[in-house]
Amino acid sequence: VQLQASGGGLVQAGGSLRLSCAASGRTFSSYVMGWFRQAPGKEREFVAGINWSDDSTYYGNPVKGRFSISRDNAKNTVHLQMNSLKPEDTAVYYCAARVPTGNTYDFWGQGTLVTVSS
Repeated sequence: VQLQASGGGLVQAGGSLRLSCAASGRTFSSYVMGWFRQAPGKEREFVAGINWSDDSTYYGNPVKGRFSISRDNAKNTVHLQMNSLKPEDTAVYYCAARVPTGNTYDFWGQGTLVTVSS
């Protein structure tokens, strides 16, 4: 599967952005999809994930209650709605995919930059 992330940009603290990840490949609906981010000088961290089978979602602690992940299998797209953004959310955001039986994300998009100004 190939992934293309979009929707990043500059936003003021407290604002919102919606990231999208378009996937190619006929088996998109069978993958677990996730979002990760990497801030300058920091390690990549998990942001959110959504399961293929039941659309159950899970989030990293820093974004719980503010971010929401969703998927549209018909359009081969996964979204990350980001609300109440903080300057510490500034990072390059990556979408990723893995097979349900795997432990690691094997497919990655190119990343989209989110900058939150204070």
